Amino acid sequence: MSETTSSLAPADLQALADDIKTWGRELGFQQVGITDTDLEHHERYLERWLAAGHHGEMSFMAKHGTKRTRPAELVPGTLRVISARMDYLPPEVETTKTLGQPQIAYVSRYALGRDYHKLIRKRLAQLAKQIEQRVGAFGYRAFVDSAPVMERALAQKAGLGWFGKNSMLLNPQAGSLFFIGELYTDLPLPVDEPFASEHCGKCDACQVACPTGAIVDDKVVDSRRCISYLTIELHGAIPEQYRRAMGNRVYGCDDCQLVCPFTRFTRLSREDDFAPRHDLDRASLLRLFSWSEEEFLSNTEGSAIRRIGYPRWLRNLAVGLGNAPPSEAVRAALRARLAYPSDLVREHVRWALAEQAQKQAALIAAE
Repeated sequence: MSETTSSLAPADLQALADDIKTWGRELGFQQVGITDTDLEHHERYLERWLAAGHHGEMSFMAKHGTKRTRPAELVPGTLRVISARMDYLPPEVETTKTLGQPQIAYVSRYALGRDYHKLIRKRLAQLAKQIEQRVGAFGYRAFVDSAPVMERALAQKAGLGWFGKNSMLLNPQAGSLFFIGELYTDLPLPVDEPFASEHCGKCDACQVACPTGAIVDDKVVDSRRCISYLTIELHGAIPEQYRRAMGNRVYGCDDCQLVCPFTRFTRLSREDDFAPRHDLDRASLLRLFSWSEEEFLSNTEGSAIRRIGYPRWLRNLAVGLGNAPPSEAVRAALRARLAYPSDLVREHVRWALAEQAQKQAALIAAE
């Protein structure tokens, strides 16, 4: 902490905190809150979740020890965390309607546009520069889903929302379709009241709607059963018992958020970068499955989707095609991939062809 910031009076710090929230809104964040670094309660929850193996192959969730739950261990000198949220749902994008069109690929709505990491980190850096102009040099570091940070826990403590039964952060005026980013700082800012009340009540819509039953308890998600995990984090074969439940979901899953009553309060994003690219909000499974690797890399440049790589993209789409209504066009596209170099892709293509053949036979028998 610099001499300038350490000499700020409480009234000056409160005025600075108020200005930080104003600057944040001017930079496109819908809400900004400030919290301390005490995450003891959330640390115990994380330990239980990890011990149960709910993280699956996400070894990074346990890799950094207590740095995830003790911010000052990750960034020495951290006293406060400035937490900010930004809505991401683009206008004129169908959600549940697309899920009801099995020939259309469903991509989680957060991933339709440009990768949010860079945009939000840039805005946080701009916020830090404005603070620096006011108080002089100070210690800070920006994070956006890219380091061992308990983002939702910090946001809840900063007053941005409560934990829903699907473990997502819910805000009464915005639902849960928003991104979260943080500034770890050594400024001794006054903190906001945590969002203490929970408004889910007896509602269990998210638990009932989960296609694979991944919400195994209140606020507990078993990632190994979650379609978002299966399509994004899992590197190997998707377990067969979950493939039919995936339907046309080829990158992520929004079901537990879409059925939440608070989603009706979702505010559409004003950020052009979050607008769909390459018609990903309405592209057919066949069209996306036809992309060459070069097209995949070109069309996903600057997108969160690129991180799964081309073979897993084809893996996911093969499952979607297996779940699609039977047609010769689908079967032809799948057969064209039977010789693809990746064992992972070939196995899912064979499964999809078997599913298509079974459905076609059922149609013929019913005539």
